[in-house]
Amino acid sequence: RHCICVYYQDWHRTRRPKTAVEGGILPAVSQAVSPHNPSESVIGTPTSFTSPRNTLSSGTGIVVAVNDKSSHSPITPLLQTPAPPLALSSTGLAFDEEAKLVYGVILSLRNMIRKISGRQAFVNYRTSTYKLHVYETISGYKFVMLSDPSTDSLRFVLRQIYVGPFLEYVVRNPLVRMDSRDYGVDNEYFRSSVDRLVRGLSVFA
Repeated sequence: RHCICVYYQDWHRTRRPKTAVEGGILPAVSQAVSPHNPSESVIGTPTSFTSPRNTLSSGTGIVVAVNDKSSHSPITPLLQTPAPPLALSSTGLAFDEEAKLVYGVILSLRNMIRKISGRQAFVNYRTSTYKLHVYETISGYKFVMLSDPSTDSLRFVLRQIYVGPFLEYVVRNPLVRMDSRDYGVDNEYFRSSVDRLVRGLSVFA
């Protein structure tokens, strides 16, 4: 409802975004992209979970965001990460700018599809370099995943994340500030559960 990115996770990124500007992303979105010191602890922020692989060296990603009906609402950026291996190239964009582009594409396509076909949402779209998958909940949360362009629809995976880890470790977690304009929803159990779910997929390689 606030057009704010509240969670981010990646696996096979080969090009990393630049660090988000200070204040450009909420706390508790992802330690990997936070401009803040990862040692700083805030209630609801991720704890000590670390992926078996460096998430930035590993191109898919998940962004969970809340929709705002007003298209002119400010879009709050994401977090940054520790310096990745030198072999990784940069997208040239700050992470918060990258998040704004994802929001803009989704909202624009949704509005265009609604006007042309009367449908309320789209499921995915493909370019020559990636495929974007979207799952939107009735409450307005949008789950977005970027994958290889040859991948089949991953909407079912996004729905699994919503009905599984999200409901269990975010919605039912009293320490997570739901519907907040100040904090994301990242926490150790949610992140590790999503990681296990995605790594267990047959398309994950």
